[in-house]
Amino acid sequence: MLRGFNGESVKVTEGLFRKRMDVNIDYLKELDDTALLQNYYFEAGIIIPGLMMLEDPANSGLHWGWEAPTCQLRGHFLGHWMSAAAAVVANNGDEMLAAKLRHIVSELRKCQELNGGRWAGPIPEKYFEVLTTDRYIWSPQYTIHKLLMGLLDTYKYTGNEEALTILSGMADWFIDWTEDMKQRKPEAVFKGEQAGMLELWADAYSVTGDDRYMKLADTYKGQGIFKLIRAGKDALTDDHTNASIPIFQGAAKMYEITGDEQWKQMVETFWDSAVTTRGMYATTGANAGEFWIPPMKLGEYRGDRGQEFCTVYNMVRVADYLFSWTGDTKYSDYIEKCIYNGFLVQQNSETGMPTYFLPLTTGSKKKWASKRNDFWCCQGTMIQSSTKYPELIYSADDESKTLYINQYIPSTLNGKIGETDITFKQSLDMRIYDAQTLFDEHSTQEKSRWKLRFELSGEADITEITFAFRIPGWVTDTPWISVNGEAWPDKVNESEDLDNAVIEKSNIKTIYKAGGYMNASGLESGDVIEIFFPSEIRAERLPDMPYQAAFVDGPIVLAGLTENVDVIYGDFDKPEGFLDKVSERTYDIFIWLQNNYRTKNQPKNFKLIPLYDVKDENFTVYFEEQEKRI
Repeated sequence: MLRGFNGESVKVTEGLFRKRMDVNIDYLKELDDTALLQNYYFEAGIIIPGLMMLEDPANSGLHWGWEAPTCQLRGHFLGHWMSAAAAVVANNGDEMLAAKLRHIVSELRKCQELNGGRWAGPIPEKYFEVLTTDRYIWSPQYTIHKLLMGLLDTYKYTGNEEALTILSGMADWFIDWTEDMKQRKPEAVFKGEQAGMLELWADAYSVTGDDRYMKLADTYKGQGIFKLIRAGKDALTDDHTNASIPIFQGAAKMYEITGDEQWKQMVETFWDSAVTTRGMYATTGANAGEFWIPPMKLGEYRGDRGQEFCTVYNMVRVADYLFSWTGDTKYSDYIEKCIYNGFLVQQNSETGMPTYFLPLTTGSKKKWASKRNDFWCCQGTMIQSSTKYPELIYSADDESKTLYINQYIPSTLNGKIGETDITFKQSLDMRIYDAQTLFDEHSTQEKSRWKLRFELSGEADITEITFAFRIPGWVTDTPWISVNGEAWPDKVNESEDLDNAVIEKSNIKTIYKAGGYMNASGLESGDVIEIFFPSEIRAERLPDMPYQAAFVDGPIVLAGLTENVDVIYGDFDKPEGFLDKVSERTYDIFIWLQNNYRTKNQPKNFKLIPLYDVKDENFTVYFEEQEKRI
């Protein structure tokens, strides 16, 4: 099993991902503590100054939408905020955010004490009694799960013992409630959108070793969907997407703490059903209106309510589990598509706010959340998403002394591989002009974002470490490599058997292998590796309507800036026949526009840009292929 690196070890440096992380951190800081805690205060009977009577709701300073005191889901967002804030504090030591987090935890403890010492929730305990009836209640276990997750993450990332004390009291409450339900209404334990509870309690056990948490995990492991998965049936079609994915995160955590292969098989079977046999849009989504699409019916279900952001975030977490067990690059490739076409695409680059769904119809427009008046579920997962970047970039196999470079995001790793200390810096191969830009120097002088630079430093035995660079699935030719400015032999590019070609030069060895990695060993402190990954634009067709396709450049889905054009004349397998590159000097993250194109020979030509660069424009992702004009 591969080991990941925590946020303390990996710092994301300049560029697109750093910019998006900073936008998110600014939002975490600007939210008012009292407003974040408002529903916890109300439930504990604490009067917020000036709000005994609400004479001017619009200017009260309260949070509204799903956080309004009238909403049954109220209070869920604070748990997400705590998880995100704790991850940021662990990553960069931000003292302002750390102080906010400590204050919020101490206030939650006061609420818990006023509620009798165990219950710390933002909703009444009686909501759980409603689960024993046929009355509708909006997801009380979902709401409380977010609080519990935030408390556990705060303890894991920052060592806050008071957060663990609150979690412990809530665990006692849940033990009593679940024992009561087992006697009176066993099915109630699995109502109220409780999908995340299995992973939560299993993770709490793995962190603390407290048997109470394992007892709760055992209670929540009786998920009905597990029986369908074991039977090899399609358990997902028309099922609520985001209510099912976290169940299998729980199965993954159970495998890691028990070693029982049945849990692993269940997660792998889920993946096969959710991704392999179901198919996905170019942007990775496979849901419509919060429900799983039937296998390979993507064209039929393509609409304005697709790719709920929560599902993208949670599928990345499932893929991360599977990658850590297997090292299979198909999971890292999937994560890469998700972060470019979900994490970035569904985050507003200026406000950090999410779009709940990603529309994929002609002339679509993203609907952004407001900062204080929506608080959708996706607003919660969005603030957590960019805090995951440091954890997704590198992995290690300490036994074989291998460092895996999984994602190509400018960053610095300071950590250990086995017992060896190492500093590994990854950057875009650039020239500086107030920003980053990339140049492919080795052939046609074209500017490319896929030329990368890696600098190594560490102890003398760094030569024993193998560096495994993922070869992305979208790479169209053999990667170009140089070590310390010296290009590797051209025969690498001409090898017929890349899977086993071994090239030795000086004391350095590079191996191309079927596992999707390019391995380099024998490197010394101070060595610099440069890699260029060749890519080209391609059409990704819908399986049930192959005459419709999205255009993808490397892992990046392109969006046509058009409100009413969804037909392109030309052969989609030869996009160079109807697309030209667009270069322009900019003063943003890149000096030159990246991945921009313009159609040609069309009745009405338009520009295509990365979907993550679309903010308020109308856009179209899927186009119909017509080889000849009618």
